[in-house]
Amino acid sequence: MDIWIIQDGEKTGPIHDFEVRKKIESGELEGGTPAWHEGLPAWKPLREIELFQREFENPVRDYGDFREDPPDSPHPAPASPAATIPQVLPDAEGPHSVRRFWARWFDLGLYSALWWLVMALVGRDITATLTNPWVLLMHYVPWFVLEAFLIHRFGTTPGKWLLGLKVVNDDGSLLSLGAATHRSSRVLFLGIGFGWDIVCIICQIMSFFTARRLGRPLWDHAAGHKVIATPINPLPLISYIFAFFAAFMIKSIIIIPAAIELRAKNDPEFKRQYEELKKAFENGPPAEKPKNVD
Repeated sequence: MDIWIIQDGEKTGPIHDFEVRKKIESGELEGGTPAWHEGLPAWKPLREIELFQREFENPVRDYGDFREDPPDSPHPAPASPAATIPQVLPDAEGPHSVRRFWARWFDLGLYSALWWLVMALVGRDITATLTNPWVLLMHYVPWFVLEAFLIHRFGTTPGKWLLGLKVVNDDGSLLSLGAATHRSSRVLFLGIGFGWDIVCIICQIMSFFTARRLGRPLWDHAAGHKVIATPINPLPLISYIFAFFAAFMIKSIIIIPAAIELRAKNDPEFKRQYEELKKAFENGPPAEKPKNVD
């Protein structure tokens, strides 16, 4: 389980619970140290958290080259005053991997649907566009230019806004335009791998585990940014689902016929089956033969 602690006035985490136990045993952490983990309503002293109560009931410390129970000693210093404990729980500044994933692909899906819609409206050959590697390579670049501006100006994007996410510096201020541009560039390269199928999947997996280990994705960790979250309200969530579905349908209506046509050119058997299926839909269901009446 991931644990956050406040030591010397600074919040640290996430730390795995077994590492916290080691720090308790070595004397690095005292019973009054404020700590939090998912499920707790507020910060609590370590000694009051059920997960670590056993460590304080039977404390063990290192004494040179051997270990033994320490001599009797006064109780640890009381917990820091409540005023020194941040009022925002760590969950508000965690990696939020699931929300960030869906916010990211909402933005990309919405942008992509609008991009393909424009291509269709201006009369571009969709089949030729699908087979053009340079077009596919640069497909998402305009979005990340726009994303950098939105992050700089508002700290959020449509997907992040609907899911209650905001990107800020560690001090809570909005990113400069240069910082937002660097961040978006890192996401384009490291986060989605330009959207190239298998490369994109690998980048997403690596980003997930990096965020779990560091507490934030690499592009935020390296530059001192963080994503803060607020509870999701029902209306934005409904709007998110509706818009996501609409974007998916627009993209499917434009791309699927072109993809089928492309497949048919390279696969004669598929083309035959497709033509038969298309003809069946055009002709409608066969008319029912009238029954003979004696």
